[in-house]
Amino acid sequence: MKVIRSIIIIYIFLVFLPAGLKAEEVLSWMDCVKEAAKNHPDLIAALEVIKQSQAAKGVTASALYPQIDSSLSASTAKTAGTTGSSTADSYQYGLTGTQLIFDAGKTMSGVKAASENITASKQSFKFTSATVRFRLRSAFIDLLKAQEALKITKDIFDIRRQNYELISLRYYSGLEHKGALLTAEANLAQAKYGISQAGRDLIVARREMVKEMGRANMAPLEAKGDFVVTVAVDGKPDLQAIASKNPSLLQLIAQKNAAEFNLKAAFASFSPALNGQGGINKGGSHWPPRGDEYDLGLTLSMPVFEGGLRTSQVAQARATLNQLKENERSTRDSIILKLQQTWEALQNATDNVKVKEKLLQANTERSKIAQLQYSTGFVTFDNWTIIEDNLVQSKQDYLNALAGSLLAEANWIQAKGEQLEYE
Repeated sequence: MKVIRSIIIIYIFLVFLPAGLKAEEVLSWMDCVKEAAKNHPDLIAALEVIKQSQAAKGVTASALYPQIDSSLSASTAKTAGTTGSSTADSYQYGLTGTQLIFDAGKTMSGVKAASENITASKQSFKFTSATVRFRLRSAFIDLLKAQEALKITKDIFDIRRQNYELISLRYYSGLEHKGALLTAEANLAQAKYGISQAGRDLIVARREMVKEMGRANMAPLEAKGDFVVTVAVDGKPDLQAIASKNPSLLQLIAQKNAAEFNLKAAFASFSPALNGQGGINKGGSHWPPRGDEYDLGLTLSMPVFEGGLRTSQVAQARATLNQLKENERSTRDSIILKLQQTWEALQNATDNVKVKEKLLQANTERSKIAQLQYSTGFVTFDNWTIIEDNLVQSKQDYLNALAGSLLAEANWIQAKGEQLEYE
């Protein structure tokens, strides 16, 4: 009985635990990717664009199939004459249909253009996915950095506090001047402010993470991961081959192909169009009507004069095609340039991490030695505080270098056009 009572108490405590005291949700990078893939509004909107283009193709392709309509009519007519008035009723119902037989490939070109538009919308979805991945990765890096920054600021506060205690001891012993004490107090206050600022930065980073995962509500989050670049930075990538697979380029190619089919359709509009038509109806003066009516025929139509409409349509379609060709060339060049820039930036960032790590190691060791020397009077305050400042700066620089290397990696992956599925 006591066990059951204890379980109930624990359950009530957990359910009604204040929100601020609840444990933070720990998310790995893959957890964030999976959630964003399902919930991000930009991805959902891009999927709807694909559905729109698919429906548009269905609208265009419908012209290739028979078009059948049904009709039902009833009317009455009253005629007045010298001998009186008479009333005549009329009823009719039936089916009529038309079928496109020939239009010089205009409709088929429209269908092919619609198919290319579907391809373009799918590539647009991939481009959106690549953009979402970059923003999500940036948010994840920011959260990792904010978490680590909070730890570092607390370490820095401990350093400044220990320094202040040491300087205070020497000052009240008459071994240090007041300027050193005031400097130590200012450094300690700045370190305390750094903790507060890091805490606020962490709140913003969590909000950014929630937004990029597509969540509606804010929640305490903790990112689980390491500051490790997984992309191999050795060798020389084939930028031309990578660029040819970029979704933004493939989208433009599909749009260009659609423009080519639209130009063919514009030329085809100068040719005659042949349609077959037929109908079957029943009519009479009583319901249900019993009289049968049939009709069957062909309709040939050809434009003669429309004020230059079709000529202008051809010119418009040709200009659109030429524009997309140049856009394709420009986009390809831009992608290759971006790939080169991000690849070099990634290599620089990984090299910078190694440099900052060595500086941190050196400044940590110097700090240990200098603190011992200062406490025994072998180093002046001015020299010692410079060494301590270098240590504090090295801690921050190393964290910035680590986060910068991950961001450079994310930029490189986005430049390649990799989507959320890249993982």
